[in-house]
Amino acid sequence: MIRKIIHIDKNLCNGCGLCAQACHENAIQMIDGKAVLTREDYCDGLGDCLPACPVQAITFEEREAPAYDHQAVERNKKQLKKALTSDFTESSFSLSQWPIQIKLAPINAPYFSKCNLLIAADCSGYAYGNFHREFVDGKITLIGCPKLDAVYYGDKLASIFASNDIRTVTVTRMEVPCCQGIEAAVADAIRRSKKNIPCTVATIGINGEILSSKSI
Repeated sequence: MIRKIIHIDKNLCNGCGLCAQACHENAIQMIDGKAVLTREDYCDGLGDCLPACPVQAITFEEREAPAYDHQAVERNKKQLKKALTSDFTESSFSLSQWPIQIKLAPINAPYFSKCNLLIAADCSGYAYGNFHREFVDGKITLIGCPKLDAVYYGDKLASIFASNDIRTVTVTRMEVPCCQGIEAAVADAIRRSKKNIPCTVATIGINGEILSSKSI
């Protein structure tokens, strides 16, 4: 049928994702950094996404397209809600010990024995949406902020590493310069412990994406 539907100019799209957030029908997805109308039958032609686009990459056009399928949209919404609820439930029970602040954690706590340890700049847990599933699950978690905490983490972490059989260490930090402090403290602590502990550092961008992952 011929009907009004949106058109996305990929050359103008800056990949901000605001249109995908504004589309209540989930007809728009971000693919390779660009907005794409992936389900024409989900597009109702009302254009809630148009005012959300800061670069005017979205317009209306009339062309051959499948009819808007309201029932399919509602089914999809229910499936997404169920998936999000499931993800939240699984994430909610991921934390396996307390306390989690580096400066409060006991050096000889039994949960450090043969553990995979996550040392996280506290902002990273908020910046990265899938943080619990990808980083917290299956690990003992310690958090801190090298800018706000008036301590040097290297001393405490060196004692933890030296006193316990830590299998691996994962560090999550933000891309901001102050987070270099937590990465440097972990590297120094491993060196001072005189143990060969595999360590990976994941850097998270301020927009919530993983920018890089490296071994130190």
